[in-house]
Amino acid sequence: MKLLKNQALKCRVKGKYVLITGGSSGIGLTTAKLLAAHGAHVILVARRAEKLTEVKHDIETAGGRASIYPCDLTDMRAIDACAKQILHDFNHIDILINNAGRSIRRSVAESLDRFHDFERTMQLNYFGPVRLVLALLPSMLSRKRGHIIHISSIGVLANSPRFSAYVASKAALDAFSRCLSTEVHAKHIHLTSIYMPLVRTPMIAPTRIYDYLPTLSPEQAANLVAKAIIKRPKSIATHLGTLAAVGYALTPKLNDFVLSLGYRIFPSSAAARGLEGEQATHATLPQKIFARLLPGEHW
Repeated sequence: MKLLKNQALKCRVKGKYVLITGGSSGIGLTTAKLLAAHGAHVILVARRAEKLTEVKHDIETAGGRASIYPCDLTDMRAIDACAKQILHDFNHIDILINNAGRSIRRSVAESLDRFHDFERTMQLNYFGPVRLVLALLPSMLSRKRGHIIHISSIGVLANSPRFSAYVASKAALDAFSRCLSTEVHAKHIHLTSIYMPLVRTPMIAPTRIYDYLPTLSPEQAANLVAKAIIKRPKSIATHLGTLAAVGYALTPKLNDFVLSLGYRIFPSSAAARGLEGEQATHATLPQKIFARLLPGEHW
């Protein structure tokens, strides 16, 4: 799928400063290219300086504008220093897209001696974005404008098995956003959560079975971010995500039954089972059918 070309998007972002975390690959990289092509000055934050330099070169070669700030987004002091430098260089940020994230596919029973998985997932997926919001919010408040977009997960709506660490961190950020939204509403600051389904990015590459299951492309994901920028909704979800949230609210035990079935159909990774490496595997017919019925869900 191609990236969209949209006049409404151009009106929203042309000449604006858009900060994207995790901008060196996947959704962040593709979104950066899309917004730069529509006139935004994209400010990219990620850990790998060499990769950021490549992205900056690609965007500028295509006629766009990009600035890069290498930063370890699990280091709170590094985030403070990075945000301070960005505000010094640009004075303000118009749109903040908190996209950087870490996913861990491991059941709770397989995580009994791995509390560090929960800590490091929360560090990047929750504390990092919150720290960045706290640093940039004062300038938005003083200007009485701004848009904060959080890349959340369909798992928050569907309660995906094997993703307790990941989903909990995204749910925490979701709750933070809902509370903050009421506080800054009168200041014309918008908050949007995108409950992103499974996207074919480097983050899911280690789980080889995803090679055979339906996912969004990075371009489709970037187009969802563009939709968020244009319409500024409270949230964006796929039809499945919305159905999952309604289903859990009305019939939680049915939700548990369906997801428990999926949990049993899809195997744990070799690493989670204490084996070395994960062998490439073809999806079985039941797995393919289940994934088609519930496209974009994490298994």
